[in-house]
Amino acid sequence: MRPVLYCTRHRQRPKIGKLMSKPPWLTPQKSSPTPSAGDVDTRRPSMYGGNSSHQEGNMSSRAEHCRHRRRCPFKSVSESRPRQWQIGVITFVILLAVMFWGYAAKHGNSSDNDAADALYVGFAAREITPDPKAQTVWLAGFDRGRRATGIHDPLYARAVVLRHRHKKIALVCLDLVGFFYPEVKTLRRELSDYSYVLVSSTHNHEGPDTLGLWGPNAFTTGVDAKYIAKVRDCVVEAVRQAESAVRPAIVYIGRIRAPELLHDSRLPIVKHDELLVLDFRPDTSTNAHLGLLVQWNCHPETLGRKNTLISADFVGATVKYLEAKYKCPVAYFSGTVGGLLSSLGVEVRDRHGRLLQDGTWEKTERYGILVAERAEEALKQAQPLRLIPWDICTQVLYLPVTNRLYQAAAQIKVVTRETSLWTGNPYKRVPAPAEAKPESLAVETEIGLLRLGDLQIAAVPGEIYSELVIGGVQDPPDPGADFPDAPIEPILYEQLSAPYKMIIGLANDELGYIIPKRQWDEKPPFCYGRKEPQYGEINSLGPDTAPLLLEAFRKLSSLAGKQGD
Repeated sequence: MRPVLYCTRHRQRPKIGKLMSKPPWLTPQKSSPTPSAGDVDTRRPSMYGGNSSHQEGNMSSRAEHCRHRRRCPFKSVSESRPRQWQIGVITFVILLAVMFWGYAAKHGNSSDNDAADALYVGFAAREITPDPKAQTVWLAGFDRGRRATGIHDPLYARAVVLRHRHKKIALVCLDLVGFFYPEVKTLRRELSDYSYVLVSSTHNHEGPDTLGLWGPNAFTTGVDAKYIAKVRDCVVEAVRQAESAVRPAIVYIGRIRAPELLHDSRLPIVKHDELLVLDFRPDTSTNAHLGLLVQWNCHPETLGRKNTLISADFVGATVKYLEAKYKCPVAYFSGTVGGLLSSLGVEVRDRHGRLLQDGTWEKTERYGILVAERAEEALKQAQPLRLIPWDICTQVLYLPVTNRLYQAAAQIKVVTRETSLWTGNPYKRVPAPAEAKPESLAVETEIGLLRLGDLQIAAVPGEIYSELVIGGVQDPPDPGADFPDAPIEPILYEQLSAPYKMIIGLANDELGYIIPKRQWDEKPPFCYGRKEPQYGEINSLGPDTAPLLLEAFRKLSSLAGKQGD
């Protein structure tokens, strides 16, 4: 555009073209058309005073001005300043518009971004109660030959699905004594679109045998293969149903200690007595709840060995109370249950102060309500929890089976599970030849570390002792221990760096008890001057399970944070 020269003789200025009615960010619904250089706003007052009619009255003088325009080589500096000011405004507006449009193109609509970056959660449950009238059901957890005679309350597979961006995680809890890793691998094939699927068992002692150890006798399995297939199908169905129900959520976490609700039946007395609750809510302006995830560290065995009715034990009462209280689904996960942490031996009284006895429905229900009430107290002091981004690390391991009872059970097919050859390397799988000796076998399993924002979850494939989670391994060791010189394993919680920590036990497998090696006590002389060994070793893979697992967790924790969301 050529600059306009003002004649010093007439000191008249030509009309100024219309610029823009409004900047684009003041009218985001409509885009302003670009004005043409010839548009003249006849309604606009003159820059030198007067109005449009005055300007129209001087058209003749303007015509004379135009005739002198090319001949006049002079231009007033003061008269050029208004034009420079307008050019500066136009340039500034254009720069702002370009910056605004560039940002919008790069980031899109902010509300859309917020929605895309939100955490979504869904809950669902499928009943997995076997029918003792249609088939023989052997109850697990205590003695062999305990046949179910009826149903007291149902068993469930409960799923919690988390979704963030393109990733999905499923956390599933079963009202069962355990679920082997090969079964988890099978059902994961139906959920291959998930970044991670965890299947945990509450370790219920009043449900069907799903491992094979509690059949009618020592030579017959207690597992019904058709029932195992049904459980797998129900897990997949529960996950898909929870996935279809996901909604945007914010999360709160409540923590509380409840040592009075735990009995540690094995020396040394170490209780992991922290109860955790994750509270998923639709937004901050309502008291509504999308669902609760409760994690507690206790054997569900309150009904004892004489019960013959199928039940979820105290877990059923805990879930029922919380679902009625908060009008939302509840999923219960067991954590640190080894050691042995139990409700048996815990002093429980009814609302009138009457002491309730182990092995009764009254104590079982009351204990479940007490756990729920502690969860309620934890929620009253809950804090906001950031549950994104995610970092998921898993490791497949091959652990030796030195327990002779387990070796014999595998030989006679009481426990049917694929084995490999133990080579001394827990990260290497070597197929076992048919002539392999039982003591040279290993089983495949998996550990996991989930970093979900400010929460870190350790997925432990068995019943880990409290000493290995929070510390307290016997030191110095008792002279009666079988391996008094064994080093103390890396303590699990010391390896987790997140502000909040959680253990999910029996995660994707059930290897039995995970015992500190220097507390292993199978041979005389026995620890603490006892005349017989404490309970635990009989239901463990062997003394090297804890050292191998905890070392694998240490290596896995070193990878945490190196994988992005």
